[in-house]
Amino acid sequence: MKEWLYGRNPVYETLRAGRRKYYQLNVAQGVEEKGRIKEIFRFCKERQVAVTQLPRVKLDKISQNHQGVVLQVGGFEYTSLEEIFELAQTRRQLPFILLLDTLQDPQNFGTLLRTAEAVGVHGVILPLRHTTTVTPAVVAASSGASEHLLITQSNLAQVISILKENEVWVVGLDAGKQSQLPENIALGGAIGLVVGSEGQGMRRLVRDSCDLLLRLPMRGHIKSLNASVAGSIVLYMAWQARGWEH
Repeated sequence: MKEWLYGRNPVYETLRAGRRKYYQLNVAQGVEEKGRIKEIFRFCKERQVAVTQLPRVKLDKISQNHQGVVLQVGGFEYTSLEEIFELAQTRRQLPFILLLDTLQDPQNFGTLLRTAEAVGVHGVILPLRHTTTVTPAVVAASSGASEHLLITQSNLAQVISILKENEVWVVGLDAGKQSQLPENIALGGAIGLVVGSEGQGMRRLVRDSCDLLLRLPMRGHIKSLNASVAGSIVLYMAWQARGWEH
């Protein structure tokens, strides 16, 4: 399946990652060959991707946020849990995994992927149904970080069981009163962090499968944070607890 990716950073990172099939690059007429555009052209030359200059209005039909460049590629290729474990082993690190339970908003998904890539998460796990997937909107929202991540789709309850069998502690992000504060949870070991959907949070079966539930302390008047904000905060907490390892 072919699709169009848009935006200078998403297109650049997709080409840099070298994981998709590339078909053609369309550039708006008048765009100067400098900065990211120059680097995009270099990658296209290396990968033998045809480059065509078109009136900006034609790119507008693909996305209003193209920033003068769109790239036609093959669909995103998902991976397996085994490959995620193998990556952690190759890096000689304890597994650091993000599980997203029925997240719906592409912007939230993309934001979490961008944070996950920044802190060195080994892989991201999505449920099989009722979730956003790696669409062009998600690639754009992640600024291309999705292209550098191992992402798999699976039954979350089954995956959680496998993680536990491999001595990975599963921590669910939940605002409930029964949840523990971060200072009471050891986040520095092998960890799978579960972030639920924007409105309902984690599904009951997933929540009940977690080893621990974590809530962020709230000092102000509001009672909760956006899913991507809360998830990003905890991802950085976990990275810090792991000693800011590289």
